[in-house]
Amino acid sequence: MSDDIPPIDGDLPAQDGAEAPAMPSRRRALMLGAAGATAIVSIRPALAQSAASVLTCEIPVPDPARSGSYIAADGTLVPAGTPGAFPPARVPFKGEDVRKAMAGGRLPGMDSDRTRAYLQYIRRLQSGTSGFTCFASLQMPRG
Repeated sequence: MSDDIPPIDGDLPAQDGAEAPAMPSRRRALMLGAAGATAIVSIRPALAQSAASVLTCEIPVPDPARSGSYIAADGTLVPAGTPGAFPPARVPFKGEDVRKAMAGGRLPGMDSDRTRAYLQYIRRLQSGTSGFTCFASLQMPRG
């Protein structure tokens, strides 16, 4: 032990067969505090990275397995050429574009009817469908 730091009860080893004190030593508390600070420093960049990936993730409409289907006004998939239905989007939508459209905007290059139909499709996405993870991450609150 260093001569310049006076010992605290928890820093001293037990003597005469007595049990060690229940309180952690000052040294142990400092080590735990340092470990906690390291965890905070490493988690913040991960959260920032995940927030950025939410904005750049993509949602195809419809997913590639159903790319020949059209999108009805209620968001369901219908056979190609169904009257009143919309053809598939040519490119996937970025998460940021979907987030803005859900807040009342429009999807890039789409009129309001097509935006509504595509958003209905996106809201119906289920686990295992391309774009679901991106859409689910848009639903998570950001802090």
